[in-house]
Amino acid sequence: MHPSTLEITAVDGPVGAIDIAINDPGSSRRGLALIAHPHPLQGGTRDNKVVTTLAKAFFTLDYLAVRPNFRGVGATEGTHDKGVGETEDLLAVVEHMRRRYGDLPLLLAGFSFGSFVQTRVAKRLAIERMALIAPAVNRFDAEPVPEDTLVVHGDQDDVVPLEAVLNWARPQGLPIVVVPGGEHFFHGRLAQLQRIVLHWHRGHQGGAS
Repeated sequence: MHPSTLEITAVDGPVGAIDIAINDPGSSRRGLALIAHPHPLQGGTRDNKVVTTLAKAFFTLDYLAVRPNFRGVGATEGTHDKGVGETEDLLAVVEHMRRRYGDLPLLLAGFSFGSFVQTRVAKRLAIERMALIAPAVNRFDAEPVPEDTLVVHGDQDDVVPLEAVLNWARPQGLPIVVVPGGEHFFHGRLAQLQRIVLHWHRGHQGGAS
């Protein structure tokens, strides 16, 4: 993403302003990718490296990449609401983006706590597809997800054990992409994570980029 594509703005949410970053590919725009960050009470922000890696991947694929800050983070108003209010905020962001840019296909992506929130959003909106990175299924009751959802997890994750994700995925028949040596924040493996996301999305497009 070139810095010139970045816009920092705010949209109206249920309890006040929602602070968002937008990377817009311009005339090649093919969809809206909404990306949710990890737990705000544990330092999570929209500038988390996994979140920005996802934004770069989807921007490369010509998606409007939108990264909101959850309640109480940055300039977003309100206080942490355990995923309930955060779900409503993300719905408000989608509504605002569609008023501004049109009814674009919606792709949801989330990291850790952000994945949990996105499983809730996916129950409320028609989505193109979803990507969940290190979903915090051991800490929150994540909803079942569509069968073509991408789930990526490191086998050395000490925040969300791989076994917890497998136990969540097993009844759904949901495949998991396991990154050997990967821990929760994918240190040293962000480029690999980006390749996984790009390969997954392009596979859905029959090889087209």
